[in-house]
Amino acid sequence: MAIRWRAAAILLLLIPLALPGSAVAEAAVPIPRVPADFHWGVATSGFQTEGDAPDSNWRRYVDGGATTVHDPYANAVDFRNRYAGDIALAEDMGVNTFRIGVEWPRIEPRPGEIDQSALALYDGMVREIEAAGMTPMITLTHFTHPGWITDRGGWTNASTVDSWLAFAELVVSRYAGKGALWITFNEATIYRSFEERNGGLNVFQSDAMMRNLVTAHRRGYDLIHRLDPGAKVSSNLAVKPPPLQWFDDASFVDKVRDKLDFAGIDYYYGASLDNLSAIHGATDEFWKIDPQPDGLYHALKTYHRKFPELPLYVVENGMPTDNGKPRADGYTRADHLRDHVYWLQRAMAEGIEVIGYNYWSITDNYEWGSYRPRFGLYTVDALTDPALTRRPTDAVPAYRELISGAGVPPGYLPKRRPAWCAFADLSTCFGPVPLSAQPG
Repeated sequence: MAIRWRAAAILLLLIPLALPGSAVAEAAVPIPRVPADFHWGVATSGFQTEGDAPDSNWRRYVDGGATTVHDPYANAVDFRNRYAGDIALAEDMGVNTFRIGVEWPRIEPRPGEIDQSALALYDGMVREIEAAGMTPMITLTHFTHPGWITDRGGWTNASTVDSWLAFAELVVSRYAGKGALWITFNEATIYRSFEERNGGLNVFQSDAMMRNLVTAHRRGYDLIHRLDPGAKVSSNLAVKPPPLQWFDDASFVDKVRDKLDFAGIDYYYGASLDNLSAIHGATDEFWKIDPQPDGLYHALKTYHRKFPELPLYVVENGMPTDNGKPRADGYTRADHLRDHVYWLQRAMAEGIEVIGYNYWSITDNYEWGSYRPRFGLYTVDALTDPALTRRPTDAVPAYRELISGAGVPPGYLPKRRPAWCAFADLSTCFGPVPLSAQPG
């Protein structure tokens, strides 16, 4: 019996090499240049980058040792004092959109008490982004809420909706008229998962949190349009392999689809029968996951089918490395960036309206308990370098070339072959995903 199982395992490993979907097809598929009004962006979040974090759910999780990994928060990458330099680095690459998060815990540290110095901090960020000729993308909540909201039950308490709306009104009225793109909640279902994982929420309270987040987004969407007419508003979602995606979408994005001006998606990891490495995400060893760039193409097609009336925006995409070390397979951050932009252009070639792409992130940051996963275009040794020096990776010149060239160069072929039998598109089990050999 053991011999039979070993033989079956070997056969399963060989199947991908024999089926047509496993080979890199050379069929030419013309791809269009990225349009001139495309949003080429970079993304950050408040808690992960600013340093000097005030009392919040996440400050308590980190200080109380609730996270899986327990690197001290220290000063993060000190974005609150270095934002002008980081925005200049983005401008030098040709980036035209800069995503920031405003921290509710910093702005309203106690109920009804507004910290004017915090507002001045975000005024400075928005001013620098504007001065650089960029569009600000402003996230109102990126996994954090004030400690006093935690003390009141967090998002399980329906009164949190009104408290959040008051905060949102303060921020939106301050930056209305600046052409900002607005994100109400970053990855609402991941927000819930973090709360469950860190002990801020039990599974019996999950539905209450999601109901209140749905209500807050729906009312927040109307609020933003009243205060900032013509603004585009969304809540970006994290792409997961089916069927996990179906459950996540049913709990949030499907309930707010009529309150979205674009569908914002965050794509990091795919899954297929020849790539099950996404399982490493369960242990936060994200650098062990094998990138699957064509999964972005499948994600864009999926959400175009789901929301045919909405343009799409890749709000986050990036690749972690293990403390900045090169990947063992030689796949570089520049390779990863170019491959994903290629597949974005492939989706556009099929008539899918994609209006923007943000790289996560402009610098390395505090990845929710650890500095080990490095996502930055510029790497920062937060634990060992007191100067927090920004050092460019090979993706910096690559991004500059992509932006100035309106996408990948003519004849570009991805370094990574398309997945065989991608969970997001089972048709790849039976036929090849053709690659492009010429530009449109």
